[in-house]
Amino acid sequence: MRTKHEPTPEDVPSFAETARRAQIVDCAIDAIAELGYAKASVDQIAKRAGVSKGVITYHFPSKDEIVHAIVARVFAMGRAYMEPRIMAETSAPGRLRAYIESNLAFIDSHRKPLIAMVEIAVGARNADGSLVIGPQSLAQRVATLEELLRAGQKAGEFRRFNARVMALTIIQAIDGVPPLLARVPNLDLKLHAKELATIFTLAACRVATGGEANGR
Repeated sequence: MRTKHEPTPEDVPSFAETARRAQIVDCAIDAIAELGYAKASVDQIAKRAGVSKGVITYHFPSKDEIVHAIVARVFAMGRAYMEPRIMAETSAPGRLRAYIESNLAFIDSHRKPLIAMVEIAVGARNADGSLVIGPQSLAQRVATLEELLRAGQKAGEFRRFNARVMALTIIQAIDGVPPLLARVPNLDLKLHAKELATIFTLAACRVATGGEANGR
């Protein structure tokens, strides 16, 4: 007997359907990155994909569904790229540096998707008016980074500071890069990553004398 939530063969997308959906998402990313969220219509996406609008709406009944597919894909890609690099480090300073450098390396190697994500963050809203990339997304990222920072404090590798404020500041510095990249395409992201990682690692670590900077 088939369980209530077990998919039937008809529910599982074929290889061709999966490939077509991926192509549509790719074309939507290009359209949003180049035209902006408001101007990246389903017609524009269809034009880039070389298919009719009907083909797009068969796979994604609305632009909103395409946008959610973009967000899910980019977040999943980011996690897959960053997590192994962070976990390969054995010290808290090393993991913090890897967190920042892998974030910016991912941005560097996925420029269009990240510029599209900026457009979505600013312009895309759900049916209830809430932001597609809203406070919950930020809260999850802050919680993950806070955990890394608190582990460093517990191990005695980081000084005493407010981990939430530090996490928010680091994430704001990282999130400022894609909009900057849209205006300055030749930005040296490797140098940018190295400097940001150095700034925040020095800010988090105990001073060389063993004392601590001002507390919380």
